Amino acid sequence: MESDAQRFDRYVDAISDELGHADRVAPFRAYCTGLLLPGERKSVEPLAARVGPTSVRKTHQSLHHFVSTSSWDDQAVLLRVGQLAIPVLEAREPVRSWIVDDTGIPKKGKHSVGVAHQYCGQLGKQANCQVAVSLSIANTFASLPIAYRLYLPQPWIDDTEKRAATGVPDNIGFATKQQISLGQIRGALAAGIPAGVITADAAYGNDTNFRDQLSNLNLAYAVNIQGTTTVWRPEEAPLAPPPRRGRGKVPIRLQRTAEQRPISAEVFAHELPPSAFVDITWREGTKAPLRSRFAALRVRPAHRDTLRSAPRDHEWLLIEWPQEEKTPTKYWLSTMDESTLLRTLVETVKLRWRIERDYQELKQELGLAQYEGRGWRGFHHHATLCIAAYGFLLIDQGGFSPSGGRRLQLAQPALPDNFRPRGSAK
Repeated sequence: MESDAQRFDRYVDAISDELGHADRVAPFRAYCTGLLLPGERKSVEPLAARVGPTSVRKTHQSLHHFVSTSSWDDQAVLLRVGQLAIPVLEAREPVRSWIVDDTGIPKKGKHSVGVAHQYCGQLGKQANCQVAVSLSIANTFASLPIAYRLYLPQPWIDDTEKRAATGVPDNIGFATKQQISLGQIRGALAAGIPAGVITADAAYGNDTNFRDQLSNLNLAYAVNIQGTTTVWRPEEAPLAPPPRRGRGKVPIRLQRTAEQRPISAEVFAHELPPSAFVDITWREGTKAPLRSRFAALRVRPAHRDTLRSAPRDHEWLLIEWPQEEKTPTKYWLSTMDESTLLRTLVETVKLRWRIERDYQELKQELGLAQYEGRGWRGFHHHATLCIAAYGFLLIDQGGFSPSGGRRLQLAQPALPDNFRPRGSAK
């Protein structure tokens, strides 16, 4: 029977071709080993002490160069990790969803690449932080990020001094989070990753163009929207363009009237009878089964459809209205097939909890948020290495989420008695 170390070596060997040069394999193995070993901090200095305690300075130089300067391709490594994990995931269940998300990394200083005062999901408020957009593959058992890119606010794009100081590539221009996500999705399609239903929170789902682009890629989605999003009642639609009058241009845009106009998803939910809502249990929670009331109806989204010449197609409007609440709490639009069962719709949108578990594990156990460098390349290399380590854990757990799994038995040299990593408790 193979040991943990032997399986890990085989995993590293399977990724090594994506690193570009043979001399990068050893620091890749060492860095990921340091991330997987127990330890309070997972930045470069304590990693070096953990994997090379008798030659900390030399090991630190090697790992620092590998993560901050070496020019290997992050996306190639992430896709390879995904390709290795997919057969293990699909042995339990096919890929069901591609989860779009972004995560905030709080920062105290102002000089790390991409840092700005912006919304930080980890803190639930505006704060000084970096924000990265990710794409993950998921099924009921586990999920894994396969793309990860830093969002750069417009002031960073315009600041040539900051760009130069942090090594932002010249070809990186401003892109919204939605545009970054669409690029990641196109890359996954080009790489042949098994497609799943796109799930995303309202920051993406509210964007009509984002949803339209997914449809143009022939991808189904089930995305969160705000209750203010407008829809047509199931039996209603915008009016056809009026006939031409005289010699003017032929009208081509849809019409509305005071009597025939769309309503918000929230208003529509309040119009539904109580019998429209069904109790659904979608999975077991840590203390009790997770259940709520849901309704799903076929509607036409209405946003800016007066600029169109044809009505939008019908899609699902899914509404969650817990028994104890006075108003619905969540809404989704989905282009999943018309025959899709209500339970399947609910299970699909609720798969997004997996990315929260991923980020918790990546940040708390593997040090995703602990990189201390300031540069573009180092930020992405460190994240890629954390995800690669996470991918090994997922594969080693046989396709189950690594959270709560057994501790790996990897060789760990003893640390010097006087070693104290920066940022640790005195």
